[in-house]
Amino acid sequence: MKNIFKKAIAAGLLLTVTASFAACGKTEASKANTEAGSDTQTEAQADVKANVVLKVGANITPHSEILEVAKPILADKGITLEIVRLEDSVTPNTGVIEGSLDANYFQHVPYLEQFNLENGSDLVSAGAVHYEPFGIYAGRVTDLKDIKEGAVIAVPNNVTNEARALLLLDQEGIIKLKEGAGIKATVEDIEENPLNISFKELAPEQLVAALPDVDVAVINGNYAIEGGLHVSHALAVEANDGLAAQTYGNIIAASPDKAEDPAVKALVEVLQGPEVAQFINETYDGAVVPLFG
Repeated sequence: MKNIFKKAIAAGLLLTVTASFAACGKTEASKANTEAGSDTQTEAQADVKANVVLKVGANITPHSEILEVAKPILADKGITLEIVRLEDSVTPNTGVIEGSLDANYFQHVPYLEQFNLENGSDLVSAGAVHYEPFGIYAGRVTDLKDIKEGAVIAVPNNVTNEARALLLLDQEGIIKLKEGAGIKATVEDIEENPLNISFKELAPEQLVAALPDVDVAVINGNYAIEGGLHVSHALAVEANDGLAAQTYGNIIAASPDKAEDPAVKALVEVLQGPEVAQFINETYDGAVVPLFG
């Protein structure tokens, strides 16, 4: 009887110790699971944070095409680039102001500054990507030497691009601008116009279509490309070391706070990288020149 009683006590002690170890094991397992769950949750939260959607407004050529090159590179960084193709030179900025776009890619700093001045906005450049040489393209005249008295030359009608067109005409000796007119030049700054040329001011996107009706037109690089023109066929182009090349780099523009956003910074970094530079050099026959890479 005593032996049976002793065996019962021993069995009870064994069960108690076993239960104690089991409870301890469950506690450690629970702790481990909690810690693992915490790590998983942190990774998931980081993933959600990384997988942001970046909406960028861009002109069709070359800007949206260049953005397509950046798209898969950004995807590897957890950024989904949504390209909103726009054909005018106002909507991309108003979209950023209203918040329907995170950034845009279509303009240079002088145009942005003029837009801010006229609209009371405060958009900023997040970084420059490429430069598009302006060209003088043949309309009724196929050689600049054949421009005659009273010729009609089409130029862009916005302030900054018109100045750029006039600087190119000055470069080619067709007109002479006042000293220091620079990137704010207008037709009022023409000091010498020996051929009494008339200037037809048109929206940049209308210049290619106007060629049959004018002697020559001075056209933005992107609109020339869209219209099927080649910079190699231009009668003259801006000098790569001139004022225009130093001033008119096409930029990523955003609101001041968005310009500091990591996703926007990543976009600029990719656009200034070697993959994009190679694409530009191989695609646009000199009509688009990368500023980096």
